[in-house]
Amino acid sequence: MAVALASPPLPPPPSQLQLSVASKRSCRYRCTSPLSQTDSSSSCRPAVILPGLGNNTTDYQKLALILKDYGVPTVTAKVSRIDWLRNAAGLLDSNYWRGTLRPRPVLDWYLQRVEEAVYEAKELAQGSTVSLIGHSAGGWLARVYLQEYGTSDISLLLTLGTPHLALPKGISGVIDQTRGLLDYVDKHCAKAVYTPELRYVCIAGRYIQGVRLLGSSSDENPELMVETEQPVGEMSVVKTSAPASATLQARFVGQGYKQVCGQADVWGDGVVPEVSAHLKGALNISLDGVYHSPVGSEDETRPWYGSPAVVQQWIHHLLN
Repeated sequence: MAVALASPPLPPPPSQLQLSVASKRSCRYRCTSPLSQTDSSSSCRPAVILPGLGNNTTDYQKLALILKDYGVPTVTAKVSRIDWLRNAAGLLDSNYWRGTLRPRPVLDWYLQRVEEAVYEAKELAQGSTVSLIGHSAGGWLARVYLQEYGTSDISLLLTLGTPHLALPKGISGVIDQTRGLLDYVDKHCAKAVYTPELRYVCIAGRYIQGVRLLGSSSDENPELMVETEQPVGEMSVVKTSAPASATLQARFVGQGYKQVCGQADVWGDGVVPEVSAHLKGALNISLDGVYHSPVGSEDETRPWYGSPAVVQQWIHHLLN
């Protein structure tokens, strides 16, 4: 079952939407305004892409071109894969070993790259605000950026497959891979409040359902097994993805999900569980068939958040 949304106005109040992505469908439309079509590119807010953990700037080159084709000037924070080795400095911090690590100063290098990209985007903005697009860890790092640098220049934070929620405590066989960073974000960064001045939109992918390592997945509806405080909006659609069989891949993916949300038999994008990619207070959207990363993706058979048919589902948030 698929739902098609045609360039809606300002999205409804925070809710949880679930849509299907037709991998072979493509569509193009540009930002329009009372200005002529030739001036439309200057009437759209510029966007800054924040790369995810382990990704580099060139991973988002195609996405940036797609956004520009819609009339959205786009800047990607300058990050190389080797830059992520800077995070090893956290090993020298006793908070790392206690699981109470803070984003600064370990991630100052990343925040500086974001600041530089935002400055470049503001040059294109001609007095308007800027949209932030955070992929994976780039989404919660965007929240740190907003906390440290302010929100006056930002009117939208759109996250793609971001693990927003801190890992639940006391679960056997689970280790907090962020070493306390998400705990810090949850406690010290501003909560998501969807307002006309600053909109929070969190998009989750439903590419594969994980399976427990031992035994089969529960017969219960996996969507009901994870408690969430998100309300369900009128436009939500019941699950359309077929349950994942207990394959080796599903078990492997399930163990990855467990390290993020504490539970293996849930839906996710292959890396981040659906429930972790949603944030209380934001406009939360789930897209069926969407893979986590540009690395290893294929637009027709394994589309990721930045594939053309998927961008079609969320581009209106940047154009309004």
